[in-house]
Amino acid sequence: MQIGIPAETARGENRVAATPETVKKLINAGHSVVIERNAGVKAAYINDAYVQVGAKIVDDAYLDSQLILKVRAPQDDEIQKLSKKSTVVAMFDPYRNTELEHFANQQVSAFALELLPRTLSRAQNMDVLSSQANLAGYKSVLLAATEYQRMFPMLMTAAGTVKPARVVIMGVGVAGLQAIATAKRLGAIVEATDLRPTAKDQVESLGGKWLDVPMSEDEQQRAADAAKNGYGWMPGEQYIKDQAAIVDKAVANADIVITTALLPGRDAPRLIKAETIAKMKPGSVVLDMAVETGGNVEGSRCNETVTTENGVKILGIPNIPSTVATEASALYARNVFNFIETLFDSEKHFSINEEDEIQKALLITHGGQVLLKRG
Repeated sequence: MQIGIPAETARGENRVAATPETVKKLINAGHSVVIERNAGVKAAYINDAYVQVGAKIVDDAYLDSQLILKVRAPQDDEIQKLSKKSTVVAMFDPYRNTELEHFANQQVSAFALELLPRTLSRAQNMDVLSSQANLAGYKSVLLAATEYQRMFPMLMTAAGTVKPARVVIMGVGVAGLQAIATAKRLGAIVEATDLRPTAKDQVESLGGKWLDVPMSEDEQQRAADAAKNGYGWMPGEQYIKDQAAIVDKAVANADIVITTALLPGRDAPRLIKAETIAKMKPGSVVLDMAVETGGNVEGSRCNETVTTENGVKILGIPNIPSTVATEASALYARNVFNFIETLFDSEKHFSINEEDEIQKALLITHGGQVLLKRG
């Protein structure tokens, strides 16, 4: 089978879906691999590195390829380049993607990696959301630190003592936990909050302080049920009010705030309102990691740094994993390789198995139809 690796065309996307490491594995498995010229250059994977492991550099990786691997799903004219009855593996942003009918019309089988069942143990090494969120959490702290015009750690100097930065992390998933760990390593005092009560132990194990919000028995049960699926839950009205008061106080006293909350298939929840930002100290920094899906922070704008009247910087940096493209590509490519191994049977023949629980969950177009059920 010919496997094609096109260059990414989305604005600001520096990652690539296959690295020389995974291309070598694909070739050793008997496939031919074509790489679009310079597809990996922005991630520091040069053309020669692919050639050395047996890939062919081409001007059009879509031509004659039966399997396409991408970071972002093909868009617009790229869809028309897909061979009939070919297969695409990528991140499709499926609930927001308005072009799924075009893939179906091309008879393309499309696998959206974001839909991976996170509760399956055998799927963990295919989890692109976790691998990329881990890097995003790390880099978000560094990006915020670059904009923050004071120090993170406490310093004792002849000129006086420098107080440590106070950092608040909102959302303690994979990205949030990595952000906590990174901020602590830099010497900051870290507080964190999340809708999952079970996150308290994780926060404290990393040296962070848990911002506790009282919960009713019903809320505790609903939160526990949601945690089984690996996602957040929708809290009640009283909980929202109580959390808002605690968060308002913590954010108002913070030097740096990083928000990481995302909801699958929905706009990001609004966690910080403008009136809370107005209480923060001049020079404080807020980084909204959810800015691409509506934003956790009122006033954040994608690809912009907004400075408020009271001197607070709100960073709307999209696609943070792309800012560490070499490592992000390496992890993503391994996730992809682990998934596409499931597409080949014991005889090494390509076979889409709609009964396989992983393939079934990810398959959004197949046989000329859109299979994704939206809300």
